Amino acid sequence: MARAARLGGISIAMLMTFGLLAACGSGDDSQKGAAPDRTARTGTSGAQARTLTATALEQAAVKGTDLDGYEVERSFTSVGSSHKATDPEECAPVMHAVGGGSGFTATARVGRSVYPKKAGRPTRLTLSSHRVADAVRVMDQLRTAAAKCGSFKDVTADLAYEGVKVRPAPGYGDESVSLRLTQLVTGDGYDDAVRVPYAVVAVRQGATVAMFSVSGRGKEAAVVPDTVVSTQLKKLGAQLASE
Repeated sequence: MARAARLGGISIAMLMTFGLLAACGSGDDSQKGAAPDRTARTGTSGAQARTLTATALEQAAVKGTDLDGYEVERSFTSVGSSHKATDPEECAPVMHAVGGGSGFTATARVGRSVYPKKAGRPTRLTLSSHRVADAVRVMDQLRTAAAKCGSFKDVTADLAYEGVKVRPAPGYGDESVSLRLTQLVTGDGYDDAVRVPYAVVAVRQGATVAMFSVSGRGKEAAVVPDTVVSTQLKKLGAQLASE
């Protein structure tokens, strides 16, 4: 009953977004639109550069006992690259990030849904293990797309997004990207478009990319809780150091 009550607070659009993104993971597009290799300039070496296995990622993912005031549940993920189509096409990395994926096939990927025990919106997070070069490119492509795409359409789900804004880099990990955008939901039963604000934070720590997303409600701004991000990254760092 508790889980059903929580799900009732999540927008239908949010569930559609995550479900469709997960279903679209297949194939290997790791070289599509690849940015120049800047791995040598990332300062990544040693344990941080290791590509974690699925077992190691599971161990690195947060649990309810790691976060005071939150409950954590596993969520479905796919290691495949996302093939979600957008118009313009160059905006696809932003759409992929909303669902916790990218255009690159991962070696392993795990997902979690983090629910506040009191008032608040759930955080969707994924950890994706890559080769270092691909992890760097995931971040490069997201950063570039977010800077170029003020608005776009999700062709697959027939949804529109607007107000894409890159936020100041939060300074997590080796590199991080923070952005906000608004999803517009239209269709039968809606007199006007329903506006669903989203916040997305992507962090690269070595060869692992962590993505966090939260949807807001109405005029309420969406915010990714710092405690969720910092706790997850601390646990990821400990796992990398133990490998």
